[in-house]
Amino acid sequence: MTDFSLLDTAPTQGVDRIQSSYLQQVRKRRLYGGITLLVFVLLMVSGFNIADDRNAGSFWDGIGKVGDYPADVLSEAWEKLSDLPGLIVKYFPALIETINIAAVSTLIGAVFGLIFSLLATRGLARWPRLIPLFRRMMDIMRAVPEIVIALVLIFVLGGGPVPAVIAIAIHTAGALGKLFSEAAENASLKPVEGLASTGANWSQQMWLGVIPQVAPNYLSYGLLRFEINIRASAILGFVGAGGLGYELRNAMAWGPGRFDEAAAIFILLFGSIVFFDQLSSRFRNRLSEGRAT
Repeated sequence: MTDFSLLDTAPTQGVDRIQSSYLQQVRKRRLYGGITLLVFVLLMVSGFNIADDRNAGSFWDGIGKVGDYPADVLSEAWEKLSDLPGLIVKYFPALIETINIAAVSTLIGAVFGLIFSLLATRGLARWPRLIPLFRRMMDIMRAVPEIVIALVLIFVLGGGPVPAVIAIAIHTAGALGKLFSEAAENASLKPVEGLASTGANWSQQMWLGVIPQVAPNYLSYGLLRFEINIRASAILGFVGAGGLGYELRNAMAWGPGRFDEAAAIFILLFGSIVFFDQLSSRFRNRLSEGRAT
C-alpha cells in the first residue's frame, strides 16, 4: 500500500527549503547594503574633515554668513530700485551674447553629435569595427567639463565668446551623440534595407531612411540641450569667456556699490532661463504629442 504521508510532506519540505534559501539571500543583501552604506558615510565624513582642514577649519564659522551676500545685494538693489530698468537695458546686449553662444554651440554640437551617433550605432554604422572608437571619443568629450576646456582655450586663444562656443560645442557633441545613438538604435531598418537594394550609398540611407524616423527625438534632445547650454555659457563667463557671466563676475568682484548691477544681471539671467525653459518645454510637448498621434 502506498504511504500518502510521504507524498504530502515532500512538497512541504521543498517549499521550506526555498523559503529558507530566499530569507538567507535577503539577509545577505541587507548585510551588504548596510556595509556599503557604512563605508559611504565614513568616506563622506572623512572627506568633509579633510576639506574643512584645508579650508583652515572655517566651514562652521562661515556657514552662518551664507545669507550675508544675498542680503547685501537685495538691500542695495532695493535702495536703487529706480535704476534697475536702466541697468537691465544696459546689460541686455550681454544677455544676447550669452544666448548666441548657447545657440551656436548647440547647433555645432548637434551636427557633430548626429554624425558621431550614426557612426557609433550598431546596425547603422559605416564602419562597424570602429564603433568602439567613436563611442570612446564621445565618452571623452562628454566627460571633460566645459569649464576645463574653456580654460585651456582661453589660455591659447584669449578671452571672448569663441573659447566658450568651442568648449560647449565639444561637450554638447558628446552628450547629444550618446542620446542620438540610443534613439537611432530603435529605428526600423526596413527603410535602410530598401534604399540599399536600390543602390543608395550610406549617406543617402541615413538621410532618407533613418533621420525621418528619429528627427522628433533629435529635435527634442537638442532643445533640452539648448537650455543647459544657456546656463553653461553664463557660467563660462566667470572665467573670461564673455557674455552675461563675465559682467556678473565684474559686478560681484567690485563689491558694495555695484550690487544693484549684480541684481539686474541676476534678473536677466533668471528671466532668460525661465523663458527658454518654458518655450522649449512647449515645443517638446508638441513633438511628443505628434509622435503619439
